[in-house]
Parts: sequence; C-alpha cells; structure tokens
Amino acid sequence: MKRIFLSLAVIFLTLPAIADEGMWMLPLLKQKQADMQRLGLNLNAEDLYNPDGPSLKDAVVHFGGGCTGEIVSPDGLLLTNHHCGYGQIQQHSTLENDYLTHGFWATSREKELPNPGLTVTFIEAIDDVTDYVKKELEKDTDPNSMNYLSPRYLNGLAREKVGEPFLQNNPGISVEIRAFYGGNQYYMFTKKTYSDIRLVGAPPSSIGKFGADTDNWEWPRHTGDFSVFRIYADANGNPAPYAETNVPLRPKKWLKISLKGIQENDYAMMIGFPGTTKKYYTSWEVEERRDIDNAVRISMRELRQQVMLEEMLKDPAVRIQYSSKYAGSTNAYKNAIGTNWAIGKRDFEQVKKEEQERLLAWAKTHNLTEYPEALQAIEKMVNDRKDLRYRQWMLDEGIQRSIEFVRVPIKTEALIEAIKNKDKTEQAKQLDALETAYRRFADKNYAPEVDKKIAKVMLAEYRRLIPAASQPAYFAQIDKKFKGDVNQFVDYLFEKSIYGSEANFNRFKNRPTVKALEEDPMILFVRSVTEERQALNQGLQDFDAAYALAHRSYVKGLLEMDREKMNFPDANSTMRLTYGQVKGYIPRDAVYYDAQTTLEGVMEKEDPNNWEFVVPDKLKELYKAKDFGRYQMADGRMPVAFCATTHSTGGNSGSPVLNANGELIGINFDRNWEGVGGDIQYLPDYQRSIIVDIRYVLFVMDKYAEANYLLEEMDLVNE
Repeated sequence: MKRIFLSLAVIFLTLPAIADEGMWMLPLLKQKQADMQRLGLNLNAEDLYNPDGPSLKDAVVHFGGGCTGEIVSPDGLLLTNHHCGYGQIQQHSTLENDYLTHGFWATSREKELPNPGLTVTFIEAIDDVTDYVKKELEKDTDPNSMNYLSPRYLNGLAREKVGEPFLQNNPGISVEIRAFYGGNQYYMFTKKTYSDIRLVGAPPSSIGKFGADTDNWEWPRHTGDFSVFRIYADANGNPAPYAETNVPLRPKKWLKISLKGIQENDYAMMIGFPGTTKKYYTSWEVEERRDIDNAVRISMRELRQQVMLEEMLKDPAVRIQYSSKYAGSTNAYKNAIGTNWAIGKRDFEQVKKEEQERLLAWAKTHNLTEYPEALQAIEKMVNDRKDLRYRQWMLDEGIQRSIEFVRVPIKTEALIEAIKNKDKTEQAKQLDALETAYRRFADKNYAPEVDKKIAKVMLAEYRRLIPAASQPAYFAQIDKKFKGDVNQFVDYLFEKSIYGSEANFNRFKNRPTVKALEEDPMILFVRSVTEERQALNQGLQDFDAAYALAHRSYVKGLLEMDREKMNFPDANSTMRLTYGQVKGYIPRDAVYYDAQTTLEGVMEKEDPNNWEFVVPDKLKELYKAKDFGRYQMADGRMPVAFCATTHSTGGNSGSPVLNANGELIGINFDRNWEGVGGDIQYLPDYQRSIIVDIRYVLFVMDKYAEANYLLEEMDLVNE
C-alpha cells in the first residue's frame, strides 16, 4: 500500500504543472476569472480587486519601497519577511540588545519601536489612462523625445489629471502614471503612504534567517522568514509623521488567516509588487545578460563575499555590521547563477529566436516593415554597446558596489572657497556640512579595515580584466607611484586621506587646508571613478532613445500578432496578482521535492558549529515535546514552508499567499534557483515560489515567543 501511495505522489509530480504564466494587472482579472476558477478559486474577480469598494488588494501594501506586506488585523498589524524588516531590526540591535540574534517582541504597544524613513503604501485606485497619455504625447514634437517613458513627464501628467487641490486635500496621497509594454499602454496609480511604522516583533535570525546564504534560492527550505510591524496614523486615520499620540491604523481590509493548511495541487495566489522582469527580451539581449551582466556579477561578487564572510566569522561586531550587506550581495549573486542555468537549460536564446522568426513571418504576411526594422535595430545596438556595457558592469560590481569608500563626500568646492577667502563663518558652516556627510558614510555599520581588505582584492581583479587605457584616470598612480602594487596603493589611500580614519578627519577638522582637500587621494580616486562612470553612462545613453523606440515597436508587434492571447506586461514594481498551485517538482533525474517541509527538516539540518544552521534551544524543546498546538498538520508534524507554481520575482518578498477562499496561508520569501530564469521565460516545471507556512509563523509567535496576545487581534479560520 505504501508503494502505491509513493507511486501516486511521483505521478502527480511528473504531470505538467498546471499554472498560468503571468504577473497580472488587477484591472485585468475579470478576463482571467474563468481560468482561476477552473484551477480552484472560489471567489470572483471583484473580491480580489474592486474599484468601487473594499477588496483583498486593500490588505496588501508596498513595504519600504522594495518588498510587500499584508494587513492581518483591524489594528493595522502587518506581516512581511524577516529579510524585508532586517534593516530595521539591525538598526535597533546593539551588542547589549542583539535583536538579530535573540529576536524582539514588544510586550505592549508602547514598546513597539519606531523606524524613521520606513514607509508602507496602499494602492487606492488603478486607472487605465492610455488614451489620455497618448493624446498628451501628440503635443510633443521632438522625434527623439523619451517623454513616453519618462517618470518625471508621466507623473506631471498624473498631477495635472487629478489636480493640485485633490492632492492638498488628501494627506499622504500621491499619483503616478507608469508605462507598460514598452510604452504601448499606461496606468495611473493613486497611492496613500504612511510613515509611522513600528516594529512589533521578529524571531531570532536562527529562525528568521535559518539556512542563511547556503539555503538562499534553494528548496527544500526551512526558514521562518517573517517579521511583524504595525501601521500608525493620526486620530483621523490619516498618514502622519511619528508621534506618541498616533494610533494604530484602522484599515479598510485585513486578511483572514487559515489554520487548515495546504495540500499538493491546492489553488494558491499571491498579490504583491514584483520588481523587474524581461519577458520581452530578444535573443541578443538574452546572450548579453548571460555573458556580460551575469558573468561579471558572479565572478566579482564571489571575491567580495569571501572577504566579508571571513571577517564576519572572526568578529561578532563585524558580523552585525556586515550581515545585511553580505546577504544583499549573495542574493543577486545566486540569482545570476540560477538565471544562467535556466538560459542554458531551456535554451532561451532559441526560444526568443523562434518568437522573433514568428513575428517576422507574420509581419511579412501583413506587409508590415516596422517590426523587422525594429529587430534589426535592436541586434545592431546590442552588438555595438558590448564593450561599454562590459566596462560599466566591471566598474559597478568591481568598484562602486564593492568598495565602500567610493561613497565618501567629494563636494568640497564651497569649503575650499571659504578657506581661501578666510571666511570663518562660512568655513565653520561648510565644515559642519562635510562632517555630517562623513558621519553618514562612516556610520556604525562601517569597518574601515574590512573595506580596506575588500578594496585590495577588488582593485587587483578589476585591473587584471580591464585594460589600463579603459580604467579611471587616477588608477594610473598605481603604476606610477607604487609600481603596480595595489596593496600599497590602498594602504596609501587610508593613510593619507582625511576619510581614512577618525583621527585623520579630526586632524583635518581642527586645521583645514586647501591642499589637504585638493590633494586628498580618496577624493581624487572617487572623482576619477565618478568621471569614468559618467563617461560610460553617456556612451550607453547614446543608444537609449533608439533602443526604446525599437523595443516599443517590437513589443507592439508581439501584442498585435498575439491579439487572441493575453500577454502580461513586464513587472515594474506595480501591484500584480499571480496564481497557480501548491506543487513540488523534479529538479533533476531521479530526484523529486515535496511541496511541504516540516520542523523535522530543521532538526536534520542543525549544525551548532555553523552560524547558518544553529537551532535555538527552545525550538528544540518544543520539537522534542511535540508541543505544536493547533498549528500541526493532520499527521502530527509541524509545517514550516511550502512551494507553489506562482510566477514571482524580487519585490514579491513578503507577499501574502492566499488559498481559494482568499485566506492567508503563507508569506512568500524566495524562489528556487532553478526558477529565477522565469524573469525572462516562465519555467512551469521548475519555477517555484518559496513560502513560509502561516501555521509556522503563528506557532513561532505563540509557542516560541509567547506573543499569543498578537494572535488575539487576528481573524483565524479553522475551516
């Protein structure tokens, strides 16, 4: 009998994944309703998005500009990922109160922690304004104008459309118009942004970041990647700066939470703010992405990460300082590896070539010349910009993203002028401004010795791969003054620059001189890098206008050719819905992965000698006692995470994952590395969203953190 059940499981996994590729605009959901219901949805499109009343979309927010969050109580309680709230948790952490290591739970609302600069944004309305924008664009007589893609121009049109009185009379409201399909369609988003967002709770990193970088982009996964915040507003429910008198927001909508759990092949959907996809790449752009963008990112980040990790393991203080930086670096690094795997696995170049050939044949049949011309233009531009693009990526990954002192303040002209004029008042003013900028750079998360070690490694590799004539001009000093010794050059920068150490800066502050500023080696280094970047940007920008026009024409051709088939627009950090099934997958021959992981897997991965896989003692005690409460599965195991065929990307972190009834069943936090190529071409057999099971979230809050008082304000559903 066991063999029969195992065989059935394998059959289910080997069947093609029933999923709909797409990150769908919410106003288009009526056209997708039948497909979603056929897959299992028990709701109508109006329940998901209703322009005339509350709907599920009103419980979803753009968190911090780069993640998604969901409202889960009538008192503005918000769930998102641990890694989305990581920066805030880190900022509140000290060696004495290390919330990254030990977690944090506010025992009362008075103890919830404010987070200056953090915002959440609700989408109030989404309107198709294509006709309005195109009519306004007809007034633009410049044939090379980029207004049809310009955020500044389009947002100006948005403000004109709604009128300044509307914005002035509605606190926290803003409007923006975004281009879709390369500028073939336009939507206007009316948004309401709140800025008093307080940290309510976060598990220790041993739960919220369990598996860390080793498990990043991997399935099976065992990470409790969640954190809890609360939105505050003024007494009238309007957005307001932080104030003790602010009160928890009373939202239009909050999500019900399902305790029923999930099964293989269950319907699942998520609403969120996916960042960027490249569905409309040509074959030449696929090649460029693989051989330049991804190849450079993989090789250069690997070098930087080796240095960071070595220093983090040596020193707990450095670990706190650099953990977020390291995580951010490895995130894109693994993405690049997975994307290149997918490009090769499914031969994306050939897939795009076939799409292009199909368009060419269709255009020939209909006697349309604009689409072949567009493809010819794109091919030529991608080929012509190769050298510039490689140099730009090397400068970006090798220098600007890797070496932190590249961000030291270099605008010193006003201070130099004040020193020359012996204007003591202005000199004091400019010195204060410079010190403020310096302190912003050299904050508590900056370690000069770590930066110095990274700089030595990155500069050496950059100089090895980029010809001297194509390097920033100041790099010539490495050969002239130090006989090519990068290590001596970097030591010199830190020794002689006013930014090289706290002592150096204080010495300069006490006795500022023009010579010190004009000859400062770090300032000269950064200016030279900046000039090189500007030159490369300008060289590449020379292609932009012509490329954008050709790309818009190419996408227009695809839309016209496939008129009967709905094509979703590329992700651009606007609200989307994606749907599919809870489903495992077969990553390679003779291997299959279940859709659900459990706490048993956490214990199997435990390694007390590896910081990524340390398991807290209390979690082990709960596991040993099987004290899982009402959150356990029918077979008595404790669920941790599951995966689904939903089409997601960066920006979907923190997105609510909902069942067929629109109830919260999990929080999206990652993708498998085999599926990241879905940013270019959807991979139904491989692509999986990785989701922390909401039952594990509640279990950690209740049983581990003993913060069950938070659950009392949630709407939990057992059936």
